[in-house]
Amino acid sequence: MSYLQGRNALVTGASKGIGAGIATELASAGAAVVVNYASDRAGAETVVKKISAAGGRAAAIQADVSKATDIARLFEESTNAFGPIDILVNNAGVYGAMHVTELTEEEFHRQININLLGPLLVIREGYKHFGPNGGSIINIGSGASRSYPSGYSIYTASKAGLDAVTCVLAKELASRRIRVNSVNPGATLSEGTKDAGLYGVGNDIEEQLVAMTPLGRMGTPTDIAKVVAFLAADDSGWLTGEVIHAAGGLR
Repeated sequence: MSYLQGRNALVTGASKGIGAGIATELASAGAAVVVNYASDRAGAETVVKKISAAGGRAAAIQADVSKATDIARLFEESTNAFGPIDILVNNAGVYGAMHVTELTEEEFHRQININLLGPLLVIREGYKHFGPNGGSIINIGSGASRSYPSGYSIYTASKAGLDAVTCVLAKELASRRIRVNSVNPGATLSEGTKDAGLYGVGNDIEEQLVAMTPLGRMGTPTDIAKVVAFLAADDSGWLTGEVIHAAGGLR
């Protein structure tokens, strides 16, 4: 398929997991893809090699999305590599569980700065780099923004805030023909969730989530990536300001 041929995409936090799946899917549809990473250079380069081996175009660029100076450099290097962007995916994110009695200011700012401030800063800078035909911004939210899992007050707040940002910016950026939507994954198997001991380790949490999911399984990065690719394409041209829960029916 080549329905994104000639388009340029930037995916933040794309060195592994859902971000890597999104980068790979967009490249397979014909887009040139910037694989952003904060610290996992080896992971990002692995994604680039996978895309290149399949005949696609990709480049790995380091930047911390919570820092405005890093973001400005990220877009400068992205533009130098492939030209103006058409697709921007805000995937970079962090999470951590804690009871409210254990909450610290440091952890609050860590999650909010990356999960909420980060996408705002990226979009602020990215706005300058879209061409005259506009394009598509896809924020990666979370099913937590409506399931409210115990222990994740900061994470849930950051992702609920991102839902609101999506809807507001869809109005603000419409005059530039830039669409803004959000894809909110449910329980998804990825390197990150496995490393955190959440899913993919055969625990009770995973079994409970599968039992609660009408489609009867965990999600995969590919499941999420295909929804993102649809929102990046012209076929979704009448969609903006939407928050799509890609969760197999999990509520």
